Amino acid sequence: MALLQIAEPGQSTAPHQHRLAVGIDLGTTNSLVAAVRSGVAETLPDESGESILPSVVRYLPGGCVVGAEAKQAASEDAANTIVSVKRFLGHSLDEMLLNNPRLPYRFLQTESVVPKLVVAEKAVTAVEISAEILKVLRRRAEAALGGELAGAVITVPAHFDDAQRQATKDAAKLAGLQVLRLLNEPTAAAVAYGLDQARQGTVAVYDLGGGTFDVSILNLEQGVFQVLATGGDTSLGGDDFDTLIVDWILQQAGFDPDHSKTVLAKSTLRRVTQAVVAAKEALSDQPHVDLEVDLDGGRRWQGRLERAVFDTLIEPLVKRTLQACRRVLRDAGLNVRDIDEVVMVGGSTRVPMVRENVSRFFGRPVLTDIDPDRVVAIGAAIQADMLAGNKPDNDVLLLDVIPLSLGIETMGGLVEKILPRNSTIPVARAQEFTTFRDGQRAMAIHVVQGERELVGDCRSLARFEFRDIPPMTAGAARIRVTFQIDADGLLSVSAEEKTGGRAASIQVKPSFGLSDGEIAAMLRDSMAHAGDDAALRRLKEQQVEARRVLESLDAALQKDADELLAQREKTAIMAARDALATAAEGDDYLEIKRLLARLEEVSADYVARRMDAGVRKLMAGRRIDEY
Repeated sequence: MALLQIAEPGQSTAPHQHRLAVGIDLGTTNSLVAAVRSGVAETLPDESGESILPSVVRYLPGGCVVGAEAKQAASEDAANTIVSVKRFLGHSLDEMLLNNPRLPYRFLQTESVVPKLVVAEKAVTAVEISAEILKVLRRRAEAALGGELAGAVITVPAHFDDAQRQATKDAAKLAGLQVLRLLNEPTAAAVAYGLDQARQGTVAVYDLGGGTFDVSILNLEQGVFQVLATGGDTSLGGDDFDTLIVDWILQQAGFDPDHSKTVLAKSTLRRVTQAVVAAKEALSDQPHVDLEVDLDGGRRWQGRLERAVFDTLIEPLVKRTLQACRRVLRDAGLNVRDIDEVVMVGGSTRVPMVRENVSRFFGRPVLTDIDPDRVVAIGAAIQADMLAGNKPDNDVLLLDVIPLSLGIETMGGLVEKILPRNSTIPVARAQEFTTFRDGQRAMAIHVVQGERELVGDCRSLARFEFRDIPPMTAGAARIRVTFQIDADGLLSVSAEEKTGGRAASIQVKPSFGLSDGEIAAMLRDSMAHAGDDAALRRLKEQQVEARRVLESLDAALQKDADELLAQREKTAIMAARDALATAAEGDDYLEIKRLLARLEEVSADYVARRMDAGVRKLMAGRRIDEY
């Protein structure tokens, strides 16, 4: 693997001049902006002294409002008030509706691949909505710091794929922000703890936010923050806790939760959800909370939610997070005894049951020294200060990883992995491929993401055609395919024919990201089907080789069989050929392999005669010394 030496954007050529840079935690539930001032990283408050900005946008005929004011109007104007927009970034409309069945929004049916929400008689995308949140944070930072920003480090979940990362960068551009770097949220948390408190060792970062869950294992040593492995679930967070409590309340009130999704008014569901969020937060400090919610038709439900009931409801989701922790430890080649510290990140880690279960799993008290809502923004601010050139003598190096393997499709629908998951970024890696047929002038390059052996079981990212390959015999062309991932985790793919110098490339920008839970499902499937996949790959490889040999043999026989073969020899070769062709349609790779060897054996003399004939033809009428 060849690591790229990439100059970070925003490097200052004048170290003495302080450049204004911030770290932004663009969260599902809340967002924050932080900066380093007088050597200390701190979150920046608004004019009211509040650092946390609810990630809520309400659209009105004359514009929009963002934050607490929008959140207060969420129940009365549900259709025009967008919450948890981060869950929409990089997704298609079908994915958004599938993963969020209770959405109270109206969607515009257009031919555009980017979904649009109809709000206050206008249509907006998730990128535009996210940009409104970022605009507020940018203005807040410029007011607090007293000048125009040189750039920002924006954090994203470690499991965000290419589409989600690109959507985040697009939102920042719309908000007038220069992105110095997209930084994985767990890595930002490690920066905050490692730099502020000079910790060394192996750290697990457990990040449970409003809409996503990440767990990462990092090694911190002498200024190097290396991510050893990462995992999680892009559709698991505090929002899912809320949904379970809403369902419980509806059941207590005599409703069928599934049926009520379509029967209850959207504003009613939003109102119940708001009450649930307040109750959930109260349960972090109290053994129970009394609830009173207005339902449709003048109905009102009153009841008590015990912390024990809440713990029982969310227990399956908490277990899912611990299963991800086990997978990530296995990927890193470690066990719980190797973990020195456990860092808790995200507002949902305030839930006592979450902290207790994580502490029990890792066998040690968890770290909550830094406010779990603020730790990611603080780490991003520290990194932004470095990238802006304000600490030129700082030797801190961040080594992040990719969450899933990347590769291309080869003959037989197989996946050739070029970058395995948990590869350190930035990185570039190349691999050579060749043509399948004589005279082949083009090659289709299909970029895929995932852990399975067959293309159909992985995620398609991009396709492009590599044309004008010089005509050669099958297998003679040398086509070098290079995968390059930058520090933001964004992929570009290039191809070059080494003989003629022909080149082509593509910046991989898929329209949509992975569907919710797809990454975790891919990893689970790869483990569950490892044996089947290996056997299927062996079969496919033998089938591809058989087809290549049969195609070459048929072309050769048609050209000179009558000249070079006696009838007895031709009959033997054809019998071996037909047997191989029949076996290639079956599923016994050992039989195909055996018959390939048999065909090679019976046609060896024929191959030798063809080579001799080719040499004689080449030398006809010439002397040895001419060569």
